[in-house]
Amino acid sequence: MANPVILSIDDDPAVSRAVARDLRRRYGDRYRVVRAASGADGLTALREIKLRGEQVAVLLADYRMPEMNGIDFLEAAMDLFPAARRVLLTAYADTDAAIDAINLVDLDHYLLKPWHPPEEKLYPVVDTLLRAWAASPDATATEIRVVGHRWSAPSFKVRDFLARNLVPFRWLLADDPEGVRLLAAAGATEADLPLVVTGEGKALVAPTEAELAGLAGLTVVPAADFYDLVVVGGGPAGLGAAVYGASEGLRTVLVERRATGGQAGQSSRIENYLGFPDGVSGAQLTDRARRQALKFGAELLSTREVVGLAEAGSARLLRFGDGTEIAAHTVVLATGVSYRVLDAPGLAEFTGQGVFYGSTATEAPSCEAQDVYIVGGANSAGQAAVHFARYAARVHLLIRGADLTASMSRYLINQLDRIDNIVVHPHTVVAGGSGSGHLEQLTLCDTRSGETRTVDASWLFIFIGAEPRTEWLDGVLVRDRRGFVVTGPDLVTDGRRPAGWALSRDPYHLETSLPGVFAAGDVRAESVKRVASAVGEGAMAVSLVHRYLEAQ
Repeated sequence: MANPVILSIDDDPAVSRAVARDLRRRYGDRYRVVRAASGADGLTALREIKLRGEQVAVLLADYRMPEMNGIDFLEAAMDLFPAARRVLLTAYADTDAAIDAINLVDLDHYLLKPWHPPEEKLYPVVDTLLRAWAASPDATATEIRVVGHRWSAPSFKVRDFLARNLVPFRWLLADDPEGVRLLAAAGATEADLPLVVTGEGKALVAPTEAELAGLAGLTVVPAADFYDLVVVGGGPAGLGAAVYGASEGLRTVLVERRATGGQAGQSSRIENYLGFPDGVSGAQLTDRARRQALKFGAELLSTREVVGLAEAGSARLLRFGDGTEIAAHTVVLATGVSYRVLDAPGLAEFTGQGVFYGSTATEAPSCEAQDVYIVGGANSAGQAAVHFARYAARVHLLIRGADLTASMSRYLINQLDRIDNIVVHPHTVVAGGSGSGHLEQLTLCDTRSGETRTVDASWLFIFIGAEPRTEWLDGVLVRDRRGFVVTGPDLVTDGRRPAGWALSRDPYHLETSLPGVFAAGDVRAESVKRVASAVGEGAMAVSLVHRYLEAQ
């Protein structure tokens, strides 16, 4: 396979030659350095690189270029090589534009010109970006192709898994000419779908999530049997705990049953997270947090479901679904919550076939010029409505209440009001669904009058509150009546500590009824359901882990 590409673009010939010269001097033995004189030329070069099946590791673009500036180029380049790390070359006077670009195009870094000496100002930046690129799941693999049916739940599960794990792939319908060719080459039929074909030509028929994880270069087997800290769950709280645990010297492993990011990772835009005034997508935030955890030495395990927790002297044992176990001095539970199932006649059979729980970015382009229905009145539903409005003819937001003020942030309500093709339907619930092979119609009910009406609908996205996945902790930890894990002072009633508590002290603030086991984020009873608070609790849990270990 050809060496990965480092592409630099500057309309000033002298600067362009200097950049290329410095890059070749340091990286020419491992990377192919390509330079272009304009954004248009750069995109032409990227298209040729894409057709040859080569990879692009880093893009460096000058901000001030005629016709297409550096930010516009990087935004267009993301469509061709989304995993490439992005650097903006800028003068001191343009630093505000560079800072804005951090949010607009998920910029990784900006370099002030001149960057001499390169050993101090250029190479350390590029070294860091190349390491991050090489650590990404898709860095050395060519494009993955997925062949399936439009309204197939198994096909949707494969695409959703790859998308959530930030693995680029190309989606092909089974009756597309290329889809037909791939089926024939793999010796498969439409009955075998979905089919996944790697860049190296390996075909997987109806692969499991563990097989997909291996294909994507994700780790599925722990490197050790014993750790200082096991974090269960890869949402914001879990990633926060993994970053702080590993950065503070604890041997840390994070276990995620599906994909890092949790519900926040599915969000199309988070606009009230500190430090991102223009918002940040859940995928971008997840990718940065995952890379940060890996940088500090945390181990990330994918497609491993924890089904049991037990005390074994000073150790805490965690049992996986396949019967294997790992042990640790301490555990942070950050399993988050899952969306409740909408219990309406006819909907269950269409899950993944027009009925979806949460925001699924993979489906948005398929909703082009169609009507989309969203159930829910909280921020997650509002963010999804804004995202789908970019594609759909009309987005219908169905809520039980009279308006959104009681459940949604004001900034998001104002945003919805400004988008013409979003319609809010108050006092409205879904009473049923029907279709042949996929969702085709919805029955809507007015909760005030009881009147119903039927609408044509192929897309329903559901955000109706959440519940914790804590059944596996039954009899092990104290939970409230809704299943959330009780921690800290809430475990002490009238001066009495929880049953079985053997220590002479009260539980720490985030500590559960089993000493050394902590809960953070949405799974914890009475937690604040916000991304920032989840990250904060993950960090706070690690400080309490240190206190616990020091007392042992």
